[in-house]
Amino acid sequence: MTSAALRRDEDEAPVVATARAALYLRVSTPRQAEHDLSIPDQRRQMENYCVGKGWSVAAEFVEPGNTATDDRRPSFQAMIEAAMVKPPTFNVILVHSFSRFFRDQFQFEFYVRKLAKNGVRLISITQDLGDDPMSVMMRQIMTLFDEYQSKENGKHTLRAMKENARQGFWNGARAPIGYRVVAAEERGAKIKKKLEIDPIQAETVRRIYRMALNGVDNRGPMGLKSIATWLNENNIRTRDGGRWGLGAVHQVLTRTTYIGQHRFNTRDHKTKTPKPESEHAVMEVPPIVSEAEFEAVQRSLKARSPKMMPPMAVGGPTLLTGICFCACCGGAMTLRTGTSSVGREYRYYTCSTKARQGATGCPGITVPMDRLNEAVVGHLEARLLDPARLEVLMDQILERRDEWVNQRREHVADLERRATEAEAKLKRLYDAIENGVIDVSDPSLKDRIAELTATRDQAKGDSERALAHIVKIGPAITPESLRAFASALRKKLRNGDGTFARDQVRAVAQRVEVVSRKEVRIRGLRSELLRTLTAASGVEAAVLGVRAFEPKWRARNDSNVRPSDS
Repeated sequence: MTSAALRRDEDEAPVVATARAALYLRVSTPRQAEHDLSIPDQRRQMENYCVGKGWSVAAEFVEPGNTATDDRRPSFQAMIEAAMVKPPTFNVILVHSFSRFFRDQFQFEFYVRKLAKNGVRLISITQDLGDDPMSVMMRQIMTLFDEYQSKENGKHTLRAMKENARQGFWNGARAPIGYRVVAAEERGAKIKKKLEIDPIQAETVRRIYRMALNGVDNRGPMGLKSIATWLNENNIRTRDGGRWGLGAVHQVLTRTTYIGQHRFNTRDHKTKTPKPESEHAVMEVPPIVSEAEFEAVQRSLKARSPKMMPPMAVGGPTLLTGICFCACCGGAMTLRTGTSSVGREYRYYTCSTKARQGATGCPGITVPMDRLNEAVVGHLEARLLDPARLEVLMDQILERRDEWVNQRREHVADLERRATEAEAKLKRLYDAIENGVIDVSDPSLKDRIAELTATRDQAKGDSERALAHIVKIGPAITPESLRAFASALRKKLRNGDGTFARDQVRAVAQRVEVVSRKEVRIRGLRSELLRTLTAASGVEAAVLGVRAFEPKWRARNDSNVRPSDS
């Protein structure tokens, strides 16, 4: 026997004679932990191994359902922490195979060396290797193959899950608010599941979209914070009964699931970074809101974003702040003030580039604020509030009114059915309590009563609100009603503190370009125009079904506003 072998035997002898082992048992998924015999089998084999070696079991760490591709495992971290104390409570970590410890070769070697510095060895009962160079190389090859196999399995599993999503089946996890998971079909031993609309929570989603577009009682679009505040103040809770926050509201307003397109595989599960759209799998689900509503909300969020427009421009009193630009250089037209020789203050829009750099930066122009505001409002009023033009724009609403009303009535019936079912369950529960069938001291009883009561009350409230929206549509739109609407809207545009005019102008005109003191170009979206007009008239936005297929509305001549010389 060589001197190196003697030294190795001498080093290993104390470990074998006095080893205190920690057993590490792991399976990859919670389902395996619940139904598989892997953990009990691992435990039995490890205990027999310890008995054969004469080792004592000092600790046991069980990882029920965590991957070995990273170290984000509670029991694993607890084991490493126990192994790093001085002196350690055990000097051997026993695993069934090296893949139970790690499926990442770099991380595997990192922790093996970290443990070795504190006198703790890692031993596999099925891959028993020594510490000589050949054994170390074999262990590294095994762990490298484990990593490769893990990545291959993950690739095939992801491919199967993406195809499952494309076929319209749910891959697991919690359903988005507004939906619930239901069994769809059985394939062998597997039960395929799909998403269906939850009537109660779906009404909350629709309400959030209505507030983002039209506000409460059509008082004007609301931002994320205002929506969350209103929901919390009116005791409309999340699915878990919690309070709404900005993130939860933003997710509802930006998730394509609500227009029937749930996207799977959008982010890397490790780094959380977005994946390219080509890797997404789109799963078809029942839509809760229309595409027109969704697209309008996205434009509204973009317009309100601090990256696109300063907060003062969104909520400030100036009519055209944030949407008025110089046609010459593309710079923003900003508000400036001055005082005349007689002490009279006046305001005007001027090119910001010219204001900063002078005429060399941009020849730019300056326009009195009142003249430009009046020109824009007057043009929109003349072009958009003509009853004949309004009648053409409303044609799509008239065509789809009956279809929308029928859908809403079905929705109301579903909500009323949910409320009745919850009421019946509560009655049976109270009868059982009175008859002594149920023990009133059962801690789950109070939670069940609270859950049923909340379901009943929310279903009743949502059905009443949904019915009110149907009633709000009122009689059919006639030429007389359009003329009355146009007259009322003209008054609102001219009177008040200017807030209504500002909101309507910004909704319709996404960009106002000042070409000269005689010419102004107004650009906007026709679908946004129709939505704005119907919202102002109190018509439910979901009736529209307008497709935003025209990027801009602007005729050749009549969209060029020419302010008068006066």
